[in-house]
Amino acid sequence: MNYFNIILVSALILLCGCSPRLTPFTLDLYDEYGWSDDDLKKIQFYLSEDIILRRGVSEGASSINSGKIKIVNGKKIEETIIRKGTPGVFLFRPKEDRFAVSFEPGDHRFLIFGPSKKRDGKYTLRATKWDKEQRQGQVSYDGKKYFTPTKSAYAILMVDLEKAGTTKIKSRTAKGRTVDR
Repeated sequence: MNYFNIILVSALILLCGCSPRLTPFTLDLYDEYGWSDDDLKKIQFYLSEDIILRRGVSEGASSINSGKIKIVNGKKIEETIIRKGTPGVFLFRPKEDRFAVSFEPGDHRFLIFGPSKKRDGKYTLRATKWDKEQRQGQVSYDGKKYFTPTKSAYAILMVDLEKAGTTKIKSRTAKGRTVDR
């Protein structure tokens, strides 16, 4: 092996060692660590799959903030794509077992994720409703109604477990008090 190959192999090993090892975020993991909302805000989330959001744009609509305009079957469609691996942050919990996660700046630019019984408790994209015939789900994003293909339902929240597990939880047990006699 020549000098160049040794450097190349060393660089590849170094790069692989620095990249996060992503693990699906599951209800079991969440229960095991007992993270509070403040703890969750310190965890970097990632997407396992692309999520595509689409909505019809009327002729007079011109306030497109993100995404791009496409023509699909002669209709103007606003499309926002959140790519696999995109980092996201926990914002709040709309329900006990649901997380609002944002992948870009903006007050209402978040998606809802929750544990799926069909997917071993993995936190997957939640829609207001899924239409099996149309093969799409309806979600709220940026204060507007969007549709997403059913394959987006397979998008899972991922975490770098090594970093997520570094959250320290200080715990103590109260010993109780008795009445002075």
